[in-house]
Amino acid sequence: MKIMNESLFSQLNDDRISGNFREDAQATIYLGDRLDLLSQIPDKAAQLIVTSPPYNIGKAYEKRRDLDIYLAGQRETIEACVAKLSDTGSLCWQVGNHIDKGEVFPLDILIYPICKDLGLKLRNRIIWHFGHGLHASKRLSGRYETVMWFTKSDDYYFNLDPIRVPQKYPGKKNFKGDKKGEYSCNPLGKNPSDIWEIPNVKSNHVEKTIHPCQFPVELIERLVLSMTKKGDLVIDPYMGVGSALAAAIKHERRAAGADTMKEYVDIARERVKLAMEGLLKTRQMGTPVYEADKSNLSKVPEEFKDFRSQNGFV
Repeated sequence: MKIMNESLFSQLNDDRISGNFREDAQATIYLGDRLDLLSQIPDKAAQLIVTSPPYNIGKAYEKRRDLDIYLAGQRETIEACVAKLSDTGSLCWQVGNHIDKGEVFPLDILIYPICKDLGLKLRNRIIWHFGHGLHASKRLSGRYETVMWFTKSDDYYFNLDPIRVPQKYPGKKNFKGDKKGEYSCNPLGKNPSDIWEIPNVKSNHVEKTIHPCQFPVELIERLVLSMTKKGDLVIDPYMGVGSALAAAIKHERRAAGADTMKEYVDIARERVKLAMEGLLKTRQMGTPVYEADKSNLSKVPEEFKDFRSQNGFV
């Protein structure tokens, strides 16, 4: 993938990025197994661990295994992550479904008992809704995945203010009581709730790389901003092309991630460098989802109307 002019890219400073974990590195981008990276990081060093692991569906970057073997590997990873997590820290596991012979196995349901058994406490099951994806013919088309937000303790860091969204009626005022006549809304906005509509990364997305299942930076930005402070360490054990690291760097956090595929690690390094320089192109957080109602393509063709009428669908 060509991100930028080579002469400009060569000017970016590599000293802030390490191939192995260093306390003083702004980013660690490790080529290798996630457990090897985690073994380099001191216990309780991370404030946020966020990732989207392989779904065991046979993508190019994963070897399909029996489901019980896959879940045993997930337990091994999560157990190692818990050791690296601060007592006030959060773990966010973003997953979809494992599909076997047309049957759906929701990974969040299967992974939840593992996390609970390791002492983690579920704070939210965030629904990430997106409008586009593969079309199913024998079941309803899947248009959401989940982010399970766990904390290590009851004394966890969470700051809602940086991720508030606009209210529907910001000018609304209290009409009775001690606060009569005062605005009823928070001036910074409202809680975004546990349902997030964020476009997934498809071919025309500004963030698109060669990765087939890349998640949007905006999804991780909300987690980074609400669950960490500047300078905190964010870890992604299944880094892919570095979206989580880029989100962390963009907001002045430190980041560490691992992947076993060199082409993904190379892209992650480029994207992190660009994020450090403020040059990485991302979809701006809070941008409204595009509405196609003004496009000619959104109009129903007359042929479709005739077909529906002729076949009893009015």
